[in-house]
Amino acid sequence: MTKPLESKLALVTGASRGIGAATALSLAAQGAHVVLTARTASGLEHIEEAIFDAGGSATIAPLDLTETDSIARLATAIGGRWQALDILVLNAGMLGSLSAVPAIDPREMAKVLTLNVSAQAAMIAAFDPMLRKSAGARVIGVTSSVGRKPRAYWGLYGASKAAFETLLLAYGDEMAEIGQIRTAILDPGATRTAMRARAYPGEDPASVKEPQVVADRIVALAIDGFEAGHFERVG
Repeated sequence: MTKPLESKLALVTGASRGIGAATALSLAAQGAHVVLTARTASGLEHIEEAIFDAGGSATIAPLDLTETDSIARLATAIGGRWQALDILVLNAGMLGSLSAVPAIDPREMAKVLTLNVSAQAAMIAAFDPMLRKSAGARVIGVTSSVGRKPRAYWGLYGASKAAFETLLLAYGDEMAEIGQIRTAILDPGATRTAMRARAYPGEDPASVKEPQVVADRIVALAIDGFEAGHFERVG
């Protein structure tokens, strides 16, 4: 039986754990060949093995998205093997320290904005040619509620997510009238991840949903499609 994403190519950032790992596994289960990226090679290898064991296919690409030219090298390598990119899940992100705005460390701010904003813009630019060659490319960005509703002590992370959303939705608006690329923003809500545990160290992990719930929504969007500028919050 043909799977919904058979012959599709997907790329997931931050794919070594949490929402990214669950999404990669689910995309592969639906037939996509998934390119897995993250800084931790061992984590990627574990997810790749799980995909292979389940009968799927994947390629790992360990890299730090903030390193100079790393994204360009990734795009060149992928473009040399495949013609089009059908699904791009921009999941990688950095929390940074939770602090009052006057106490934000400028050096840490630069790091957070580099990964959460600059690297995302670089990903879009590097893979735009491959996305344009897809019959219906889907770019899905993972955000946070603090990007739309500011919260005390979350100013740095929230500002980075607000900027990321603006970039991705502007790109989608640019593409809406000239091609088949569509962009969506997905807010996972409270989810059992390492980032969540760092932000809420006293929280019972069992009190929030598993990453698979979010992954299921991402894969559903990839399969079913969506209108330009789609936004949704999971749970």
